[in-house]
Order: sequence, then C-alpha cells, then structure tokens
Amino acid sequence: GSSPSITFSDGSAQTSATQPFQNRIINGGMDIAQRGTSFTSGANNDDAYVLDRFYILSDGNDVIDVTQTTTVPTGAKFSIGLDVETVNKKFGIAQIIENANCFDAIGGAVTLSFQAKVSSLTNLDNVKCAIVAWSGTADSVTSDIISAWGVEGTNPTLIANATYENTPVNLNVTTSFATYSVTATVDTASAANIILFIWSDVTTTSLGEFLYITNVQLEKGSTATSFDYRPYTTELQLCERYYEKSYNVDVVPATNTGAGRVYVTALYQSAGLLDYGGSVPFRVSKRANPTMSYWREDGTSGSWEWANATGSGNTTAIITNRVGTTAFSTYATGSGFTNTSFVISGHWVASIEL
Repeated sequence: GSSPSITFSDGSAQTSATQPFQNRIINGGMDIAQRGTSFTSGANNDDAYVLDRFYILSDGNDVIDVTQTTTVPTGAKFSIGLDVETVNKKFGIAQIIENANCFDAIGGAVTLSFQAKVSSLTNLDNVKCAIVAWSGTADSVTSDIISAWGVEGTNPTLIANATYENTPVNLNVTTSFATYSVTATVDTASAANIILFIWSDVTTTSLGEFLYITNVQLEKGSTATSFDYRPYTTELQLCERYYEKSYNVDVVPATNTGAGRVYVTALYQSAGLLDYGGSVPFRVSKRANPTMSYWREDGTSGSWEWANATGSGNTTAIITNRVGTTAFSTYATGSGFTNTSFVISGHWVASIEL
C-alpha cells in the first residue's frame, strides 16, 4: 500500500517514507549552543564557529556580534541574531554539509529555505542566500569560501573549488519574519559537499542593526516543505558528531565548574611520570579523529589535576592523549608523584568541524 501522509498546518503534505533526515542542515532551528549563546570581540571573527554547526563569514573580524535570541517567528524557539559591530561590511553565516549527509542529493535539485527578518530596512535591505558546491576533496573544505567580498550588491567571489549553484539575488527581507527559499541543481563536476551561505550584501550599515535567521533547511527536490523539527536529543547528537564537551550542554568551556568533570585512574611509572590512565568514551562517534582541548576545573586551559589516595597532590598535570573517533586516552606529566596510583581529572572538548 501507499505510505501514510502527514499534513502540516500550512497545508503542505509529506509521506512518512520521506521523513527521516529530510533536512540536511543540522541545528537549523538554532537550538544547540554548546560554545555559548553570545559571541563578541575575540569570538566573532571571520570563519569562527558560533551556534553549533554554523560559522561566520564576514569581511574582516569583529564585524558582527552573534547571539542565540528569542526573537523568532511563530512556532520557533530560537534564532541566530547577527548584530552589526563594524559598519559598512558584508557578513553572513554558513554551514558545510558532510558528504555522508548530502552525497545522494548531489546531481539533482535541492531547495534551501529559512525564515528571516531585519531590525530596520534603512540599511539592511539586500539579504541573499546561496547553495554552494565544493568540488575539492570530500570533507576537506576550505571553510572560508570567500575570495573577495566585492562592492555592494555584487555577489562575493568564491575561492577555487567553490561554485554558486544558484544565482543569488536580493530576497527583499523585511522587518517581519517570512520564509525565503531558492532551488538549484547541484551539477558542478566532482561536487563532494554542499554549503549553505546566507548574507547581507550591503556596505552601508549602522551599529546595532540586526539580521535574524532561523528554521534553516536544505532538502532534496524543488519544493520547500515545512521545517523538519527533530527531537532536541537527536539534534544535539547530530551536533556532537562534530563538537562534544564534558561540560553541561548550557555551560561554556573554561567555566569554573565541577559538573561533568572527568576522573581517570593513572598509575605511577618512574621519574615523576604517570602511566596511561585509561580511556574516556565519546557519547557520539566523531566523523574523524578530533582535536582535543583541556581545562582544569577552575578554567585553567591546557592541563588537568592529579591527586593521590590521601588527597594530596593537585599539581598541574599536562594531558597528552591518544584520540580516535570513539574515545580518547590520557596520561600526564608533572612532579611530586610519590604513590603508585593517582586520579587525574578535568574537562575536555573534542572538535572536528568541517
């Protein structure tokens, strides 16, 4: 028999057979913010990741502050707010889709849709979007895909191996949320990844002007369907394939907190060294071996702490590691080790973004 259908409140319909992973964008509703909910000077540079899976593209550093906001359309919970901090510069956001999540869409039509608004039409009157194909090595994408931003109204020039699959045009975004969409055929030869890119294409901006974006979706076919809301836990796990941490999901790395702190038993070796202590499993397998970062409980970066059976110790212990896609193992170097067994402890982040 035929697959059962689901009818959405807007009248669109979709069969359950096409429901799994309809949306190839991860965190399109801007719900997951493991790095934090606010990114200002020092964390808002060009090519920097912000809300999970999304990163900034801007004509220079500190062009926009980024926040997870509750300025949203009906039915949404969060949006990403892009707040002008350096005037007269182009800016936007992008997400690179892993080959494993888009290979079946390459060669056919795909549709990008999202909801957006601006705080004022005085300057932010030309917002554009693009479906970009990457034809270099799969999953080895140069994330800063802009070679030159160009003058106002002129589409930015992309780097080699990055190609616009649609012709970006002014979407006429207003001060009220609305849904915008574009369709393109991903037919660039040797395309291996798909990148979404949404940006302000004007160079006459004022401080404090905002562009808000949410419900970002990229799907196969020529029709934009209703936003695919996935369970929060599912969305978080999809994000953790690229970025995972020991801290609670709403705690920014380097925060002074013991919640989530990892404890690993280590054995005394010789000459003030600790032997390998053991492995720490990831909750979600990574797409490749990640880069590890470490903090002590008090937020000191690059090290963990140790203590022996009597509780003495706490000398800084530098972490070295063997890292795989499913776990990492640790040992430490330091001084003052006098017992045969110790506990080393601290926080960690594993990152392997595209």
